[in-house]
Amino acid sequence: MYSADHSLCPALYQDNHQWLTGWLRRRLDCHHTAEDLAHDTFLRLITRGKPNNQFGREPRALLTHIAKGLMIDRWRRQDVERAYLEALAQVPDAQAPSEEARLVIIETLVRIDAMLCRMPAKTRRMFLLAQLGGCTLQQISQRTDTPVITVRRHIRKALVACMVIVEQG
Repeated sequence: MYSADHSLCPALYQDNHQWLTGWLRRRLDCHHTAEDLAHDTFLRLITRGKPNNQFGREPRALLTHIAKGLMIDRWRRQDVERAYLEALAQVPDAQAPSEEARLVIIETLVRIDAMLCRMPAKTRRMFLLAQLGGCTLQQISQRTDTPVITVRRHIRKALVACMVIVEQG
């Protein structure tokens, strides 16, 4: 049995790292990515600072849960990055952002995507209709059968969350 006591983390790592890497490799079909995600899984586990006995009798269940979340995050990031790079391919080279700016933009887009995924479906839909669909508040109200004032509140909530992400930089 393991506890969150950091002195026991080396034993947890030694007992489970190879197993977790193999588990990830079978799902990802890439040794390097499996190694990276196994490392990130243990790092996340250690930095969370959960109370003692968080690992219980089955630490692999917790490791698997964390690793699955990290795989989903990785796939979501790849999707966002791919979509951004496809859009960027349409921009003339003279107007394309620098590599540093691209990285900042991708990080910001990934954080906004994660924030939108945590939003209620109705809020997310209204925000996307307004920002990407070019719909007016009235049009969104009609499409969603929601009063305009409520549409405005939903969009404001998402915009404020986006502004916080952008300001955090």
